[in-house]
Amino acid sequence: MRDECWRAEVGPENATWLSTECRTARLAPEYRPMDVGDGVVQFSRRAMSAIRELGEEEDGYITDDGEGVRIWIGEDAFDVELVE
Repeated sequence: MRDECWRAEVGPENATWLSTECRTARLAPEYRPMDVGDGVVQFSRRAMSAIRELGEEEDGYITDDGEGVRIWIGEDAFDVELVE
């Protein structure tokens, strides 16, 4: 469980924004989303916990429901997958 991470393909602009401008990008490094290239953003366990704190009115908020875990930017939702 300690080394688990999540990834989402959000596109290059959104990945850059999440890793540099999103409210969680201003936290300590272990709580920040990481742009890993090719439009993919990665979240450590701590980064995932931090981004789950965003409210529905903020870009980057997470939903976890019957359709899976998704990250929302504007009106667009992107699937977030657990990487083992």
